[in-house]
Amino acid sequence: MNGAVEPPETQRVAKLSRLQIWLLLVWFMLSFGVVFFAHDLQQVVAGWPLAYWFAAQGSVLVFIGVVAIYAWFANRIDGERLVDAPEYVDYRRRIHRRFIAYVVLLLLFLLALALAERAGLRKIWVGAIFLFATVFLYAVIGIYGRTSKALEYYVAGRRIPPMYNGMAVAADWMSAASFISMAGGLYLQGFSGVGSQPGGLVYVLGWTGGFCLVALLVAPHLRKMDIYTVPDFFGNRFGGRWPRIIAAWSAVLCSFTYVVAQIYGVGLITSRLTGVQFEIGILLGLGGVLVCSFLGGMRAVTWTQVTQYVVLILAFLIPVSWLAYKQVGNPLATMAYGQQLPKIAELERQLMESPAEQEVIREFSRRSAEYARKLDNVTESLEQERKKRKDEIRRLTEAHADEAVIVTARRELLALPRDENVARERWTRAMIEARERAKPLAGMPAHTHPFAGDPGAGPEANRLFEVSRRNFIALMFCLMIGTVGLPHLLTRFYTTRNVADTRNSVTWSLFFIALLYLAAPALAVLVKFEIMGHLVGQRFDALPVWIAQWAKVDPSLISVSDINGDQVLQFAELRMGADIVMLATPEIGGLPYVVSGLVAAGGLAAALSTADGLLLTIGSALAHDLFFRGESDRAGAVRRVMLSKFALLLVALMAAYVAAQRPADILILVSASFSLAGAALVPVMILGIFWTGTTRLGAVSGMLAGLGLTLYYMLINVPSVRAYLGLSGTGLWLDIQPVAAGVFGVAAGLGVALVVSSVTRTPNQPE
Repeated sequence: MNGAVEPPETQRVAKLSRLQIWLLLVWFMLSFGVVFFAHDLQQVVAGWPLAYWFAAQGSVLVFIGVVAIYAWFANRIDGERLVDAPEYVDYRRRIHRRFIAYVVLLLLFLLALALAERAGLRKIWVGAIFLFATVFLYAVIGIYGRTSKALEYYVAGRRIPPMYNGMAVAADWMSAASFISMAGGLYLQGFSGVGSQPGGLVYVLGWTGGFCLVALLVAPHLRKMDIYTVPDFFGNRFGGRWPRIIAAWSAVLCSFTYVVAQIYGVGLITSRLTGVQFEIGILLGLGGVLVCSFLGGMRAVTWTQVTQYVVLILAFLIPVSWLAYKQVGNPLATMAYGQQLPKIAELERQLMESPAEQEVIREFSRRSAEYARKLDNVTESLEQERKKRKDEIRRLTEAHADEAVIVTARRELLALPRDENVARERWTRAMIEARERAKPLAGMPAHTHPFAGDPGAGPEANRLFEVSRRNFIALMFCLMIGTVGLPHLLTRFYTTRNVADTRNSVTWSLFFIALLYLAAPALAVLVKFEIMGHLVGQRFDALPVWIAQWAKVDPSLISVSDINGDQVLQFAELRMGADIVMLATPEIGGLPYVVSGLVAAGGLAAALSTADGLLLTIGSALAHDLFFRGESDRAGAVRRVMLSKFALLLVALMAAYVAAQRPADILILVSASFSLAGAALVPVMILGIFWTGTTRLGAVSGMLAGLGLTLYYMLINVPSVRAYLGLSGTGLWLDIQPVAAGVFGVAAGLGVALVVSSVTRTPNQPE
């Protein structure tokens, strides 16, 4: 009837919808819009290239504003005004007192260790004290928080205050990839990366922009349902077994990929701190993870993550502030590091024009051509290499050469590929690496330049530009969508009292995350200035000791070789992995070793905090979701908790074994898990929340299509798989790299779910 007054609930929903649409429009225009036109936004304002500043800092501030505005207005639209019970007020006051006491004691502990180092305490003891003191603290919290109650084990009793839940989310979120690898990715890839590395500032944009989607579209709706796990949503919304089972296995798959990266980071740090073997370092760190997640579940993990957040944020901000003060006289690194950008641009220009650098580049070009020649006839080349090594051993033996020289020659023979397939894979990888390092700046892009190529410099340069921009936007999309689907992140928002606290919790989370994400680009710039300005040009016999020490932990982290034989380190002769930049920052900047210990402890806290949440998610998915039988009594709940604990232990050991094989860089593993989570869970989750017409068959079909296509695209582009299947050329679609495979999976999952739901929807099912 005309003029009818809408019910209050309808008005409330309409207001929230309008608010969401406007904020999503702001989010989209100031992320994807600015990135798309980044090449045209090169105006310099207060010393900063505009597009670079926005991607590194402005975007994060905008995202915090979007989330905070939504929480403030949505809570008022809902009219949720809860009066805190006296018991909850006392509980929160006790937490405040304990938190303040913990921070003060931690700062006193750092001061005491710094004084002990100045008094002569050996470095090995400083590292060991940091390691065991922090792991012991986490273990004590795990033991203190032990529980077998399902509500406490799965969702920490649903009473965590928003600020502390924000810290726990930040620690859970800022994994080894954020703490250890992100600054390294920015150092190596600049603004946008090149070639097969679409990275750089995409991690800052993607990993913070995704929280806008979590806040606006998902977290409040899931909290309303009073569920324990993400697969619970699929089971409750669509009914039947298969939506829950597929969601549970998807959660296990993406979480397992993610946790392998964390345990790899644990092994790196522990072995560097204590000097033990890498594999033993993994097991030592894993013990700290298991005590918290195995005994106390979400209750213990929450408070462990709050303590870990303080450690990791101090560990990140202290060295970057110290380095900024050393270089520009201002400890506020995020505000001051822009002064170094013009200096780095000048150093890049000098290195590209250096005759010594050109000499190194020519040698890498020669090596690339040599590997290409071997690949023309792998069988003959491999046989020639074996004959050459055998002849060398025979010559050395007949000449009665030193035994050590003969042993080295025999090792070189044994190190040759055992068959043609291995030789083809190894030589292809070596050829690609040599070809990349034969480019200016060892294949690294200019730091502030957005995207490879140039749209106005001919067809090939224009193609490179389009491919680079396409990969950047695709990976940013996957990181944002994957954020919405990561089960261990969403589960953290079940631990608050109500929906209003959940919205506030997302705001606090992004604020605490931003403290590190705003500092990471600063750290990359400051370290690059130290490397280019001070390390490059030193004689090999005068190089700092830390290079050899880190190379001993893992040669892929850092290596130097005198390619042109002049005994002087050129930039192209230094190979650094992304995982070394943050961990070695104190040593690069010449800071006291106690800061190195703090950084290692921070990296360990980041890896352990995320591993805690991931292992808990996997254990819950296996026990609560896959073996769920609907028991609602206390005995059934206790059985599920115990089964979760044993599943968690088994998965932890499996992840430790995989991590010991050093499968890939941390950033690559973590980015892959985002693509998997986004493609498998998010399209159907969003449809299930906002479209009542989504059917069970549509949900199952969409999840399988998204996950299946993403896995296929990742696997078919693995070099060893292509070699085994005899596939030639590239298997890329639209030149999108496999790490962003989720862009195809999300589209497939959404399309299939929509089509199948439309076909199978019953006539009386609401739209």
